[in-house]
Amino acid sequence: MNENFSLSLKEWADEDKPREKMLAKGKKELTNAELIAILLRSGLRGKSVVEVAKEVLTRSGNSLTTLSQMEFKQLSAVKGLGAAKATTLMAALELGWRMHGEIRNGKELIINNSENLFNYMSPLLADIDHEEFWAIFLSNRGKVLGRQRISMGGLTATPVDLRILFRYAFEYKAVSLMVAHNHPSGSLKASQEDKTLTRQISEAGRILEIRLLDHIVIAIGPNGKADYYSFHDNGLL
Repeated sequence: MNENFSLSLKEWADEDKPREKMLAKGKKELTNAELIAILLRSGLRGKSVVEVAKEVLTRSGNSLTTLSQMEFKQLSAVKGLGAAKATTLMAALELGWRMHGEIRNGKELIINNSENLFNYMSPLLADIDHEEFWAIFLSNRGKVLGRQRISMGGLTATPVDLRILFRYAFEYKAVSLMVAHNHPSGSLKASQEDKTLTRQISEAGRILEIRLLDHIVIAIGPNGKADYYSFHDNGLL
């Protein structure tokens, strides 16, 4: 017998009625677990959908950013998350990121300096425990056309394939791009590998007429706050 089961809204325990709560009080009143529970719709025998949602959050360290980066295999490892529920959750989180990247306050999202880039990427990169390398693709006015994770690696490095990077640039019809990666160690010092990679991207972009505007390194310092190092601001681009 399939251990997943659905209950009608009327059959839910009072504390497990996030849909009813949303209708009565509005979406802002729901916890993250309650919002996830609405997506999952049903729990397990002996385990409510809200409890399943809380376990999902626990697996991500209670970080929605981390949750949005979890792959299907990681999500489906949670008891109660089959393929349908895992992919529904992944789709909802991806839509959230895409909306975040499109429009803010009715205006186009423009990134034209290192601080803008840091503010855009730090929620995604600052507090994860492994290195990731992302690219942000821009129009000639600095409008964000899209962003993509190019690679992810271990604690100290992540490989970057320039062919993949510029394939995305062509797909987005980008005129320029910025890149960012994190240092889980907390160091903001650019390594020799970082410098070499930046030079390679810049040189390839010059040939392809897609200019590299900046490369930032993001890390959380000893004070517990995220900060960044900009290649452009330090005269390396």
